[in-house]
Amino acid sequence: MFSTDIQRLYWLSDDGKDDPNDLCLHGNVVIYIGNERFEEDCTVSATALYLLKSLTEDHVDLYTGEQLLPCCGHCFFVNEESDTVWNGGCPNGIDWYVRHTNSGVELETKNGTTVVMPMDEYRAVVVAFADQIKEYYENSQPKTPEDELDRIWYPVFWREWARRCG
Repeated sequence: MFSTDIQRLYWLSDDGKDDPNDLCLHGNVVIYIGNERFEEDCTVSATALYLLKSLTEDHVDLYTGEQLLPCCGHCFFVNEESDTVWNGGCPNGIDWYVRHTNSGVELETKNGTTVVMPMDEYRAVVVAFADQIKEYYENSQPKTPEDELDRIWYPVFWREWARRCG
């Protein structure tokens, strides 16, 4: 069994209100893998993108700055050749293995809990999570990147998101 539950979504502005300059959505997320339950306040916009990446790519380098539930995202970096981004955060967060198999996808926690599921079921969970995050963005103020680096990575982030959802 693999499932997600978003408890709360929020922007990190000082007063807790939507800020058009706050580009990264945060939230409290609960993940269930087999009989294990993980809960984390994390950067859910990065979580959604990393889960979307895991639809086509194995995730096996644990705790290297691209945790599936990253604590934070100090900045995003762009790979111009592939038109993709990765989040440069801290080493805190929650992570697990995602491996593609002939029969679907295998998830394994650092405690050794393993879940194997058909790809279409995994895709449904991941896309439903990403859709909730995107809907929150769509119901928030339009985001306006303030500095040059944000103006570079932010559109790449959403292009990659769209490609991976499609």
